[in-house]
Amino acid sequence: MQIKTLLTLTIATLTMACSSSDESLKNAESVISTERMINYIKELGSDKYQGRKPFSEGEVKTINYIAQQYKEIGLDPINKESYFQDVPLVEISLTAPQFLSLKSPDKVRKLTYGKDFVTFSRRIQNEIALTESELVFAGYGIAAPEYGWNDYKDLDVKGKTVIVLVNDPGFGSTDKSFFKGNEMTYYGRWTYKFEEAARQGAKGILIIHQDEPAGYPWSVVLNSASVPKLYQQAKDNYQSRCLVEGWITLDAAKQLFADADKNLDTEIQLAKQKEFTGFNLSTKVSVAFKNSAHFDVTHNVLGIIKGTDLANEYVFYSAHWDHLGIGPKMNGDSIYNGAVDNGTSLAWMFEIARAFKAMPHQPRRSIVFLAPSAEESGLNGSGFYVDNPIFPLNKTVANINNDLMLPYGRMKDVMITGYGQSDLEDIVRIEAEKQDRYILPDPNPQSGMYYRSDHFSFARVGVPALFARGNNNSREKGIEYMSAKEKEWLSNNYHKPFDEYEEWWNLDGVAEDARLLFRVGWELANQDEFPKWKDGSEFKSRREKDLK
Repeated sequence: MQIKTLLTLTIATLTMACSSSDESLKNAESVISTERMINYIKELGSDKYQGRKPFSEGEVKTINYIAQQYKEIGLDPINKESYFQDVPLVEISLTAPQFLSLKSPDKVRKLTYGKDFVTFSRRIQNEIALTESELVFAGYGIAAPEYGWNDYKDLDVKGKTVIVLVNDPGFGSTDKSFFKGNEMTYYGRWTYKFEEAARQGAKGILIIHQDEPAGYPWSVVLNSASVPKLYQQAKDNYQSRCLVEGWITLDAAKQLFADADKNLDTEIQLAKQKEFTGFNLSTKVSVAFKNSAHFDVTHNVLGIIKGTDLANEYVFYSAHWDHLGIGPKMNGDSIYNGAVDNGTSLAWMFEIARAFKAMPHQPRRSIVFLAPSAEESGLNGSGFYVDNPIFPLNKTVANINNDLMLPYGRMKDVMITGYGQSDLEDIVRIEAEKQDRYILPDPNPQSGMYYRSDHFSFARVGVPALFARGNNNSREKGIEYMSAKEKEWLSNNYHKPFDEYEEWWNLDGVAEDARLLFRVGWELANQDEFPKWKDGSEFKSRREKDLK
């Protein structure tokens, strides 16, 4: 009788505790306010901030505003009395070459900059000259032991220039066991291909651009190559990188292969086979241009809510603060305000921080809110943080990041970019069901979006990272409506001066995502275990090594 009574009391106590906890979460998430979100976005997206470009007067105003919000919310600074982490970067500008020369045994072909190719260099030196460098086709330019794949096997590329395909061999395949099928892996990203070519000792690398496997048209490549680039400062001034990096159009590549008596379409199909071996194209490439470098410091902005018994373990939220600054005029406007990209996500993060502070007790683990700089120039702020972490990476539990949250109201879906990567998705699924929502893998996995925002900086060093938001299925107007609106916004507003706050905006969906991901973070902050990468993730081995 006593045992039965004790069990009854224990069950009742646990039920009351769970009920109390859920009530606390409901009360805390109720503080998340679309009105405040609008005020944040109106402010940060106004012309006063000059497009929030690093190294500008707009940066000073932006980071001070974010620090002010952190302080008002009640977040502690992470560097003594400061919310700022210095991020030393170098800005490299180039005087573009007019031509790139391709010398085959019986002809010299000159490609035109912009129309046929773009080149650049990370190396901090004034003169960049690649002179009659042997050109070698290296398939997809991938060395991936977990997939049993090595395009560089038995291929001598030291001191030569490699030409490689964009994306990875799984592109267009329905076989999920072949790389990840049609979903791009990290090995498909151009950033990886540049890094791997350097590791293989190549002097130069050209990637053959194709719209569909790249996920964007040639104009995006050209625009990115034509502006000054920001990089982390490197002790070796990037002498370990290839002297020349760049892209070549598909049409120009077809001509190049034809000059070498090869058919590029055929070689693309052959390169998808494991037994494929690269080859010398009997062509020598030459290109020369000038570099100039400007060294400066930008800033990440971090605030923290300290935990209790697991305070030395950390859950990160992130949303980058920077945008493109002042650029070419379009319809008389030259300020690229970045209200959606990434004002909406900063508002999302601020309100999540308020929800944590509204809880009647602290989380067990510490919660860090990171607003990285220089995302638009290649994830430089978050990249610098993970390479120079304030808190140990093997004590960093997870990263929850957001970017470009569209203002079209509430969604039925929770779209997970990079679906299948980690246990974080399982927690999202549980919380999404409580909101009568469903998990949706990114419908365009071939574009490689998982590798194109700040969560990837955490992922590449082994920290499980999540990029999730409602995006595809409007509760009121359905899937076709959202598909049309997303395309319309990307076409008319993305990275243009027209990314400004408008009165028709409906931020109810951003607020709903904030409530969901607040609960995900609360769960992560209070459970005993760490989330894990799923089998097949390219980041799993790094994490397991760090946690040993």
